[in-house]
Amino acid sequence: MTDYIIESQGLTKCFGTKTALFDFNLAIPRGGIHAFIGANGAGKSTFFRLLLGLESPTQGSCSVLGINSQELSPEHRGKIGYVNEEHTLPSWMTVDAVIEMQRSLYPKWQQDTFDKVIANFDVGLKQNVGQLSRGERAGLNLSMALAQSPEVLILDEPTLGLDVVAKQAFLTALMHTEMDANCTIIYCSHQMEEVERVADNLIIVEAGEVKYMAAPDDFCQRVNYWICDFETKPDKVKNLQCVLSLKNIEGQIHIVTIDQPAEHFEAYLLANGAASVVAVPVSLDKAIGAVLAQNHRGHELSA
Repeated sequence: MTDYIIESQGLTKCFGTKTALFDFNLAIPRGGIHAFIGANGAGKSTFFRLLLGLESPTQGSCSVLGINSQELSPEHRGKIGYVNEEHTLPSWMTVDAVIEMQRSLYPKWQQDTFDKVIANFDVGLKQNVGQLSRGERAGLNLSMALAQSPEVLILDEPTLGLDVVAKQAFLTALMHTEMDANCTIIYCSHQMEEVERVADNLIIVEAGEVKYMAAPDDFCQRVNYWICDFETKPDKVKNLQCVLSLKNIEGQIHIVTIDQPAEHFEAYLLANGAASVVAVPVSLDKAIGAVLAQNHRGHELSA
């Protein structure tokens, strides 16, 4: 059996003339929480739909649980949990009826897990689902997904639209619930404070391709942030491949680089007209933001 729970090779998906994914290559090991990060339209949701067999690839392939996604059986699907941003549930059913329906579909249902997770949310069993708030629906969905004892759990923007209290309850429930060590969680979010709290691994997607895959601390170590002064325009600096972002902020030049040894880049700055060069710590939010903004860096520096 492969050590990877999710894989894709040369995965490409086109919708008419638009390419949503191109040569998307990925291998995710079993276990842990893997955060998918990317701008809207980067291809994350398209990948999830291909992974679940809801769409067919234009080229290439992807697999989950060691099975080609186009060949998933009901038994295989029963090992995959999925919670999306809409938290869609049948609004006409009562909460306890929805729970009973889910329990009947999943033979490995863990009632203890469900009870522990749902306790973080104010959900009445006799309420109609349509009467629940967005946060309560999110809590019910998470509780049922974890109780299914999935081998793979995909959480696609699960806290989008939740208030602060509901978001805190959701993250607390996710982080403090005991899960099988073999359970692999895919967590897709634009909220970096959430990613920093939960993620063991980052998968950064841009324009339909996997750009980076690394642990959060390892990724931050690859990124450096510099503040310096230039008497002339820093033209030799801004076009370097290692420069993710270059901005003029109140007369000082702020530069973010990746995969460039700090001592080498500092020497380069000094040799090319920089003065008062200072390296400052880089937050995960700033590091990821610079990567995602890389395609726009040519418009960031005022003349």
